[in-house]
Amino acid sequence: MFYFVIFIQTAINTGVGVGAILLAGECLQIVYSNIAPNGSLKLYHFIAMVTVVMIVLSQLPTFHSLRHINLCSLFLSLGYTFLVVGACIHAGTSKNAPPRDYSLEPKKSSRAFSAFTAISIIAAIFGNGILPEIQATLAPPATGKMIKGLTMCYAVILVTFYSAAVSGYWVFGNKSNSNILKSLLPDEGPSLAPTWVLGLAVIFVLLQLFAIGLVYSQVAYEIMEKKSADVKQGMFSKRNLLPRIILRTIYMIFCGFVAAMLPFFGDINGVVGAVGFIPLDFVLPMILYNKTHKPPKSSLTYLINMSIMVVFSGAGIMGAFSSIRKLVLDANQFKLFGSDVVD
Repeated sequence: MFYFVIFIQTAINTGVGVGAILLAGECLQIVYSNIAPNGSLKLYHFIAMVTVVMIVLSQLPTFHSLRHINLCSLFLSLGYTFLVVGACIHAGTSKNAPPRDYSLEPKKSSRAFSAFTAISIIAAIFGNGILPEIQATLAPPATGKMIKGLTMCYAVILVTFYSAAVSGYWVFGNKSNSNILKSLLPDEGPSLAPTWVLGLAVIFVLLQLFAIGLVYSQVAYEIMEKKSADVKQGMFSKRNLLPRIILRTIYMIFCGFVAAMLPFFGDINGVVGAVGFIPLDFVLPMILYNKTHKPPKSSLTYLINMSIMVVFSGAGIMGAFSSIRKLVLDANQFKLFGSDVVD
């Protein structure tokens, strides 16, 4: 069970790290393509730039040392959401408002697969609550603090993710890009919102993505450094500093390489949600509760836990299948180290 949880957590954190680097690189590409429409730089060049910055920032030694970055990340999320929602409202009410199509896919099977992929992505969004759960530096009693942390986490998720998603879908319908800034700054035609607003939003989300990548990488660092570090020596001693720099650099290069090679942002979210967040957040807690507290099999608690396990196990299996199916279908739209992110 220990190795099962470690495997899932590592998969989640690596997937989020890859996604953060990919999206940050795309944000830089959006700015560059508007400044120099005929420029020669490709997406993988910007991903390489982001990876270098992440390598430098990854040398912050512990989760606790990121506390100020986490606080800034909160304000950046709220600022970005405010700007994007405002830009979407401006675009939707302007004379240049794009045509909207809210129709679904014609085939029922495609709609069903898309629904399970969407469930996996939503699970990935709400799975952000994993961070308070794996925070090992909470002073006891941890239960109350974890509840406060999770409440704050879900409140921010509802305000940020859903307001941006709803406003973006309202303006662009089913043609909305996974990165809404790309829809607001189309390759052809004028910007659909004031340029300074979108430029500020790009800066906000870029800084936010650096923070996300740093936070989610901590579990991988903890696993690697538990074997490589010597606890008897100081954190900044030569014995511990050199392995930390080497291992963290290799890990970030790996994430950047995968992001550049396989630019599937939406599909990565779906796979991470189905394979990682659904079992870790909805299935495993029910198993652990039944094993620890041993409620009678005829009790309501036991039956509810078993129902949740069965339903979300099925959703996870179908979500993994539909996400991988979409990944395979989207593979026809790109080439290795391509210059466009596949939604």
